[in-house]
Amino acid sequence: MKKYFSLVLFAHSIFALPFALIGFFLGVTTTDNPFNWLKLVMVLLCMVFARNAAMAFNRYLDRHIDARNPRTQMRDIPAGKVSANEALLFVVVNCILFIITTAFINKLCLYLSPIALFVVLFYSYTKRFTALCHLVLGLGLSLAPIGAYIAVTGIFDIVPVLYSFAVLFWVSGFDIIYALQDEDFDKKEKLHSIPAALGIKNALNLSVFLHVLSALCVILPVFFISFSWVYYIGVAFFCCMLIYQHLLVKPTDISKVNRAFATTNGIASVIFAACFLIDAFLRTNFNF
Repeated sequence: MKKYFSLVLFAHSIFALPFALIGFFLGVTTTDNPFNWLKLVMVLLCMVFARNAAMAFNRYLDRHIDARNPRTQMRDIPAGKVSANEALLFVVVNCILFIITTAFINKLCLYLSPIALFVVLFYSYTKRFTALCHLVLGLGLSLAPIGAYIAVTGIFDIVPVLYSFAVLFWVSGFDIIYALQDEDFDKKEKLHSIPAALGIKNALNLSVFLHVLSALCVILPVFFISFSWVYYIGVAFFCCMLIYQHLLVKPTDISKVNRAFATTNGIASVIFAACFLIDAFLRTNFNF
């Protein structure tokens, strides 16, 4: 298990998992659907299975590219820690477990499960033909809040969609920052990315624009739900973290990309979700 957790960088689940909790408790606290511990566990399992499949498939598909990139040569498959066949088997098992779990949630989740898997797996191909690969990654992670909301309610609604757009723009923006490290390699290998297509300065400007859109999407729910002051603290903190990561990375200095990518965004996601959940419990007198 340890080597597979290394393969899929399990710690990076911190980006989308808090937003899945937001979607779940949004469904519980704004509709007549009751809280259910088993359903919460199944939603979390779906998150883990889908992300495991997506990350392992990315490592499997990119194994030859990773072996040529000095930054990624020590990833598990190129380094021989996990074989390509083991990684592919891990992908298949997690896809099957994901679909089975959705079947126990509700029919809509089951029917949508192949679409969700297609999106998160298809991302791994996109860098081979489009610089919009960052947006496809964002789209994959953006399924977390709306998927969790559907698991609870069985329907779509505007507020969880707004949170999905927030994740889409947020993830796309910080993935562009992360891709700055491989600008020269991507050009050499004829791989597609925003930094390779636009250059560092323009890529960072686009990232700023996407993060402005993400900030707007976490603000807009206040027009649909009467939040308490706790939620506004969460919004302010999330926006400050967006600004902070752009202060860390500059066109002339990308040495702090990893701090901006992992640490800053992980903290932003956890604190924002915590504020949302505290607000929901205070506002609705929610009881488990």
